[in-house]
Amino acid sequence: MLSNTLVFCCSVSLAVLVVILLATLSPLPHSNSSSKPWLALSLYIQQPQTAAIPNTRPVTPPDADADAGALIFHRDLTEGPKNTSRVVGKAQGFIIPVKQFAHSGFNIIYLTFDTHEYSGSVSIQAKNLEDGEQDELTVVGGTGSFAFVRGIAVLTRKDEHDTDLVVPYHIRLHLKYPNRSETIPTG
Repeated sequence: MLSNTLVFCCSVSLAVLVVILLATLSPLPHSNSSSKPWLALSLYIQQPQTAAIPNTRPVTPPDADADAGALIFHRDLTEGPKNTSRVVGKAQGFIIPVKQFAHSGFNIIYLTFDTHEYSGSVSIQAKNLEDGEQDELTVVGGTGSFAFVRGIAVLTRKDEHDTDLVVPYHIRLHLKYPNRSETIPTG
């Protein structure tokens, strides 16, 4: 009986010692993009370079008025304003530019990234998209490196009326990652 108690005490002591050693000697987890509370990115959505190969498709029902329809686009997302800048992903969207649908949940811009630094997507709600020079839109989520982000996307376009240059949209993302220490309530 005494030997069983001694074996049990030694086993418990050894287990406690192993847990303490593992806790003090284990390496810290690698930092990744989700360990940062905020992330700011500055990117460019390139416009089509020629009218011969459009990558914007207006979709209008045959019996609708001229302002009805949807704008579906698929563009390159680059680091710099030049069309020769490094491509970091794609900008895709579905916008219904009709007043009745201005606040529609369908109006979404997706930015997808495929780089060494980032892999995933960011979803931007384009409810308040206007014809102005600058729009502030809402980031409603993301996947991969951008899982569950929230924030704002400032979309800017400056027209160059006196040149034949195609000016890209400049998009500045201000993303906030969720607090990983918060627990999700159940029930």
